[in-house]
Order: sequence, then C-alpha cells, then structure tokens
Amino acid sequence: MPHIVTNKCNGCKFTDCVEVCPVTCFYELDNQLVIHPDECIDCRACVTECPVEAIYADTELPGEFEKDIELNATESRRVKDAGQEGLVKKKAPLPTAEQRKKDLGF
Repeated sequence: MPHIVTNKCNGCKFTDCVEVCPVTCFYELDNQLVIHPDECIDCRACVTECPVEAIYADTELPGEFEKDIELNATESRRVKDAGQEGLVKKKAPLPTAEQRKKDLGF
C-alpha cells in the first residue's frame, strides 16, 4: 500500500522525505509534494522525516485527508507523464514553510 502526502504539505514543501526514500516516488507540485502510488514501496522511511507529519500510510490516513489519495495518484501521474523527474535530493522549502509549520502546531 502506498503512502500519501496530505495537504499539510501545502505551503511547506519540505523535502527531507525524499532523501531517505529508497526509490524515486516523490514528485513536486507548485505548493507541495505527492507520492506516485505505483512507485512507493511502503517502506515508511519518509513518515518520520516530515517536519509537519504530512505523510501517512494509506491504511492509516485520517478521514479528513481521504481526498489526498486521489490528489497523489492523479497529480503524480500527470507530472511524471509530462516528463518531470521524481525528486531524489533535498531542496529548499517554500518561503512560507516556517509559518505554515507554526500554523500546523509544529
């Protein structure tokens, strides 16, 4: 079962998670990351790396984030099909990341 990046990532785009991922399953949108469901190997390495706890196993996903399952699947496939490479190295977060992190209570 794949992991899901929830909308907690929106406005942050911390990429600590991509450096611990043993496969290339993270893709970048303008305001957040998504995980390609066919490429995630369910290793859980990314879960503890996210500073805003935005990543969940799909079987442990709180109900409020159910819509993020479809977002991850659709958007990861869209950007990959458009030729975007998956992320493998940490990048600078969005300029709004620290405020968003505070707003989320971290």
